[in-house]
Amino acid sequence: MYIIDTDTNKKIEIEIVPVDNQDYHKLTIERYFFNWKEEENFNVYKLIIKGQNDIFGLVSLDFIDSESRIEIRLLAVGAENRGRHKKYDRIAGCLIGFAARKAIMTYSNFPCISLVPKTELREYYKKTYYMTDGGKSVFTEGINLIKLSIDYA
Repeated sequence: MYIIDTDTNKKIEIEIVPVDNQDYHKLTIERYFFNWKEEENFNVYKLIIKGQNDIFGLVSLDFIDSESRIEIRLLAVGAENRGRHKKYDRIAGCLIGFAARKAIMTYSNFPCISLVPKTELREYYKKTYYMTDGGKSVFTEGINLIKLSIDYA
């Protein structure tokens, strides 16, 4: 998996690993927009550049076994990597692709991922991440889930 340095267009190798308890003190609302401490009972992962410790993005996943679905509860890219002047691109995509791969590995027969987007992001998720309206949430499954997991591998 990789993110792209927007200044050089260089691919930077990343990894997505579970958040450690000591990470939570670094996860400020100013940089990551949510109180991540409230997600401790879920599966929280961080995106880091391979060999480094700085956290560039976070995702909280809820495994809903009865529906063969992973719900993306929270997703955040660090403040410095949002908007037109971001340093790195593909952070959110890598985190969503990671959730897709987790769903495929966990629920091999009929995997699905979903999330409840902010209103202004609904169309973006549908266009960029192959998602479909599902009432309040958007979701992806089947061939689109597989394509998402490959595009952001």
